[in-house]
Amino acid sequence: MDEKDKIQLFENKKIRTEWDEKKGVLYFSIVDVIAVLTDSKEPRRYWSDLKNKLKNEGNETYENIVQLKMKASDGKMRMTDVADTEQLLRIIQSIPSPKAEPFKMWLAYVGSERIDETIDPELTIDRALETYIKKGYSREWINQRLQSIQVRKELTDEWENRGVEKGVEYAILTDEITKAWAGLNTRQYKQLKRLTKENLRDNMSTLEIVLNMLAEATTTELSKSVEPENFDENRQVAIKGGTIAGNARKEIEDTTGKPVLTEKSAVDFTKVLEIAITEDKKTEK
Repeated sequence: MDEKDKIQLFENKKIRTEWDEKKGVLYFSIVDVIAVLTDSKEPRRYWSDLKNKLKNEGNETYENIVQLKMKASDGKMRMTDVADTEQLLRIIQSIPSPKAEPFKMWLAYVGSERIDETIDPELTIDRALETYIKKGYSREWINQRLQSIQVRKELTDEWENRGVEKGVEYAILTDEITKAWAGLNTRQYKQLKRLTKENLRDNMSTLEIVLNMLAEATTTELSKSVEPENFDENRQVAIKGGTIAGNARKEIEDTTGKPVLTEKSAVDFTKVLEIAITEDKKTEK
């Protein structure tokens, strides 16, 4: 699940979510939901009081609440109470709010949308396409970005088959691939583009995306061939896959005399498109 897909909006307010692929369950941050429904300035305290109330009433929902790591407002991953759709609906019943009914309808829509996308992955691509178009990206860039999403999915599927754990281990291997092809780790790459919380791939040029895809696709194929049995072996495969794309980058730079990696980000790419459209309109007149 891409980072942007972990945020759902209700009346322009953010609600963090996490999709559990194995269980087929979408989890919602409870404090985010409470912040929307109650307009409370202290949603965490509100939830703390409500939890005690549910506990005293013997409500089974309280007993089944789990915690997941989600990105907090300060950018750090923190444990927070989450609930699936059924649990959340029961919690909402305990919150006196005029917003409850439309929220229930929204909740049902979001849950249904996610399930539909699991059954038909093309719906996810369609939704991403619409989002990128609205943001002003060029059609060429969008096509490459959507392809990169598929390439990334194939790689993470391969990692899962090899026993690589999601989260930290995925991040470490991704960092190795990035260092091998770009010459910078992920943090340094984001610093080059002056990014903080933004998605790095959404701020790559078309050529950067293509090389990143080459690195990840190569790593996938090498992994299928080598069949690594532990994390260290997966790490070596990741480095080899990234290095092959890194050699391609160096050859391009030697031939063109220009660096492939650029400081430009999404803002610059969409501005270029806006300028081109404006110039076309002037020409037509």
